[in-house]
Amino acid sequence: QVQLVESGGGLVQTGDSLRLSCAASGRTLSSYAMGWFRQAPGKEREFVAGINWRGDNTGYSDSVRGRFTISRDNAKKTVFLQMNSLKPEDTADYYCAARMGVGFDLRYYTAPHEYQYWGQGTQVTVSS
Repeated sequence: QVQLVESGGGLVQTGDSLRLSCAASGRTLSSYAMGWFRQAPGKEREFVAGINWRGDNTGYSDSVRGRFTISRDNAKKTVFLQMNSLKPEDTADYYCAARMGVGFDLRYYTAPHEYQYWGQGTQVTVSS
C-alpha cells in the first residue's frame, strides 16, 4: 500500500507557474504508474497527466498539453506536475493517484477508476 500527499498548490495569477509535488510513503514508488487529476467545483474529476513507473512514457489532456509537465523521482518517491502559463480554467483541486504496476506494463493510465490510491488534493486557484 502507498500513501500520497500533495503539496505546492496556491493562489496565482494568469500566466504564472506552479509546481505540484506528490510525496509517497509506504512501498517504493517505482512499482506504480502515477497520474494527476483535477476537479473543479461542480465538475467531474478529470485526467490531467500520467506517467508510467519508469518515467519514460507520459501523456496529457488536450487542455494542458504543452503547458504542464509530469515527472517523477523514484529515489525520492515523489511525482511532480510543473504547471506553466496557468489560466483561470486551470482552477481546481489537484489530486495525484497511484496504480500498482504489473509485469512489463509501461503504460500510463487516464481513467480515475484505474488507480487504487489517491491523495487528499491540493488547491490551485488562478485569478484573471
